[in-house]
Amino acid sequence: MSEKTKLWYLKNINILEGLPEDYLKNLAARTSMSHVRKNGAIYFPEAQAKNIYFLKTGHVKIVRLSPEGREAILDIIGPGEVFGELALADDEGEIYVEIAEALDEVLICAMSKDDFVEFLKKNADLNLRMLKLIGLKLRKVEAKVEDLIFKSVRDRIMAFLLRFAESFGKIKDRRITVPKFLSQDEIAHMTGASRQTVATILNELRKEGVIDFTAKSLTILKPESLRIES
Repeated sequence: MSEKTKLWYLKNINILEGLPEDYLKNLAARTSMSHVRKNGAIYFPEAQAKNIYFLKTGHVKIVRLSPEGREAILDIIGPGEVFGELALADDEGEIYVEIAEALDEVLICAMSKDDFVEFLKKNADLNLRMLKLIGLKLRKVEAKVEDLIFKSVRDRIMAFLLRFAESFGKIKDRRITVPKFLSQDEIAHMTGASRQTVATILNELRKEGVIDFTAKSLTILKPESLRIES
């Protein structure tokens, strides 16, 4: 991939928007880009955390496995976002504790921890943006824990649907449509529910006229209903 193309992609990464072009050109020269097919792993637990990743296109799920092999989806990463930030930890032997897996075909940009830290030291604005990003991700984890503790399964699923649609959907006529919907298993892994419970609640919400969905898309017909109840 040409440096010009890499530069164009980097300009569309959230934390890099608006940074000087010369700075981004130098950053692009230190990165490598690759395509990963659907269900392909980008990194595994216990692999050494050497890189930080910028997602250009597609979606990535961050998954934690229990000792029994049960899957919990911690986050869904969309275009323009950063993941693998554990690599920025100080410990040389830091390892990943989760799986990063492509939900669809993705294009990612990888940069070594050492190179990215060097760029952070040279740009206070980027350093601050990265700190804010890590803080935001911590708040998302805290919100998920609160949902698991304080909300019913129905409320957790409704809250998740609203957040998912607002993050990845398009608004038109007060409706939010997400062209690429998750499977019921994936929703279950995001919300701490069983697949059967997810199926039941999705069908209830469709009968109530709150949502509509197919295997590939989700439409929130009444966002205010999810917001009020969630």
